[in-house]
This record gives sequence, structure tokens and C-alpha cells, in this order.
Amino acid sequence: MGFFTGKQGRILLLVGIILFLTFPLFVSRFYVYLTTVILIYGLFATSLNLVLGYGGIFQFNHAVFFGMGAYGAALVITRSDLSPWIGFLVGPLVSALMSLIIGLICIRLSKLYFGMLQISLGSLIWAVVYRWYGFTGGDDGIHGIPMPDIISSSTNTYYFTLFIVSLAFFTIYKIIKSPFGSVIQGIRDNPIRSKMIGVDVPRHQLVAIVFSGFFAGIAGVLFVIVENAVFPDMLFWTLSLEAMIMCLLGGMYTFMGPIFGAMVIVLLRTSISTFTVYWGLFLGIILMFIIFFLPDGVLGHFQKVMDRKQS
Repeated sequence: MGFFTGKQGRILLLVGIILFLTFPLFVSRFYVYLTTVILIYGLFATSLNLVLGYGGIFQFNHAVFFGMGAYGAALVITRSDLSPWIGFLVGPLVSALMSLIIGLICIRLSKLYFGMLQISLGSLIWAVVYRWYGFTGGDDGIHGIPMPDIISSSTNTYYFTLFIVSLAFFTIYKIIKSPFGSVIQGIRDNPIRSKMIGVDVPRHQLVAIVFSGFFAGIAGVLFVIVENAVFPDMLFWTLSLEAMIMCLLGGMYTFMGPIFGAMVIVLLRTSISTFTVYWGLFLGIILMFIIFFLPDGVLGHFQKVMDRKQS
């Protein structure tokens, strides 16, 4: 995590850890809830950035993996006698399986064509969930999902989410910094040259898609734990657009960029939604601002400035 290297970076990281651990002691339940939501969407956006920013794969319907993770957990909990903890494990696995299936169908295409086909397949899954009242609850979704007592309070939910999200961030970071991560970044920069030197481009991209879907599924499960509910809009392409804007706003070529973008978008959505229902209008304005003035994102621009000063 580039911002946390060196002595000053380690001090900053330590201060951040202390702040996150003590945060619920000094703020109201609403801000604990809001921070929990930011952590979840930060993981959701980072899982997308694993394939978008680092892999160069146009994953336009990433929300379907987020939603499948949530529905996988919710259906196990509400439609079976199994422990909710089993549902929490099943959710990410369902997302990984779905990402594998969609990846196998789409991987032969590239760039925009890959993204458009994925939108089509994701919309098909959304339509099934939206209409299957007997199993998924249809457009009503599933509400009142029971949770284990140990994570039933807002504070305990916050600490549980913080632990899981931190573990997921660390794992994603290690993937990016691994030889596999270097290969997918090489494929992003020049897929033809990568293929010429013997790299199996489709297989590496497919593995990246499965990793991405798995972590999106974890974010979906955490959403269920916080909200005790799921609904079809979690799989809709508009949520994918929000996640993409989070990556672009923060900087999709930086690890912390999507997390920063998620924080900004969630805070803006929460504040703007209090006085207007036209949140999508503001989202479009934000996207235009990024395209014209911050093509590298906020943290990406900051990183470039720092690199220029060092050189």
C-alpha cells in the first residue's frame, strides 16, 4: 500500500488502526453504521479494481457478484436450517462460481465487447431474481434475516466488518504484489506481447475475474449482516456504475483509490439523498468532473505529483 511505506507511512498506518479500533467509543450509532457501510463499499470497489485497474478487464456488471454473494448467504439462512455462519461461507463461493461461469462465457471477447456481454448476462440473472417470488422473494427481496447474537449489535457488526474487510484488503494487496499480479498488469499494458512470451492470457484473466467475484461476494455477505436484508437492485447494473465511479474517483491505478472513492460516494449519497431523490443526476455530474479534470483520480493525481517532486 504505497501510502504506508517508510517511517511516516507506518506511523500513519498505526494512527489509522487506533482510530478505527476506538471509533465506536466516541460517535453515535449512525456514524458507526455509516462507517461500516463505507468499509463494505470500499471492499466492493476494490474487488472491481482488481480486474478493472490492475487487469484492464471491462467488468461492467460487477454488482451481480455482490448481489449473488448476498443472496447466497440470505437463502441459506432463510431457506434451510443451517447455521448463519454456513451462509456467510456459501455467499462468496456462490459469487466465485458465478464469476467463473460468466468469465468462461465472456473471456473470448475483449474490452468493450466483454463488458457488454457481461451486462447482458448479469441483467438476465437480475431478471430471474426479480421475478422468482417463490424462492428469492421477487422485487420485495428478503427481509428480517436473522443474525448470530454475537454480531447483532451495531458495534459488534462494525468490528466484525472491520476485521473481515481488513483481511480481504490485505489478501487483495498480496495478490496484486505477487507474480500473478505482475502478470495481469503486464496483460493489461500489452496483451499481445504477453501472449507472445508464452503467457496464457485468457486463463490469467479468468482467475482474476474469479478472485474479483469472490471478494465482491464477501462484500455482499457483509451487506446482509449490516442490513439484515437483500433486494434485487443489488444485482442491477447501476450499482456496478457506482462501483466504477468509486474506482475512477479515487484512482483505479492506486490500491487506496477505490476505498477513497467509496468513502466520498457513500458520504455524498447519504447527504444528498436527504433533500432530493435525484441522486443519479449528481452521480453523472461527478463522472463528468472526473473525466474532464481528474482522469487519474484524486489519489492517482496526488501520486503523480509526488512522483514528479521525487524525480
